[in-house]
Amino acid sequence: MTTLTMKNTLLALAATASLAFAAPVFAAGGGSDGDSSGGGDANKCPAGQVYDNAAKKCVKKSSQLNDNQIYLFARQYAYAGKYDEALDMLKRAKNQNDPRILNYYGYTNRKLGNVDVAMTYYKKAIALDGNYLLARSYMGQGLVLQGDIEGARVQLVEIRDRGGKDTYAYKALYEALKTGSTY
Repeated sequence: MTTLTMKNTLLALAATASLAFAAPVFAAGGGSDGDSSGGGDANKCPAGQVYDNAAKKCVKKSSQLNDNQIYLFARQYAYAGKYDEALDMLKRAKNQNDPRILNYYGYTNRKLGNVDVAMTYYKKAIALDGNYLLARSYMGQGLVLQGDIEGARVQLVEIRDRGGKDTYAYKALYEALKTGSTY
């Protein structure tokens, strides 16, 4: 095997490996709204605790959490499928009109099957921040669930026209329109 062939083979393997790790992040929506400070593993924490990235461990829920921390923990719970915990966390936010908080009320309700309730939260989030692409994507996915394909396409175009064509928000809604499956 020549050096060039070996080099190309290694590059192909590296590219394949990186794609294998990228797919779960897309499916889970990790970092989907530009905030990489969240994360952790909500599945590791017992009831009444949240994962603290800085401490790298589960800690007791505290009234000392600020709205950004509450948002991150709620998102973490929602992506882990712990919707009741996500809703409990969201209720603790001081600013109930934060578009991020409203969006995750919507996401959690949609995942619980309360699509009509979810749509009211998405609409409020978008009214406060028309450029909140993830709220537009999740709203579009709710529209797909309701059978309003044209409404979902409108949201896809809005995301694209607001500069979001290369984002998770666009890709997730595009896939939902193509397959009927939502995130």
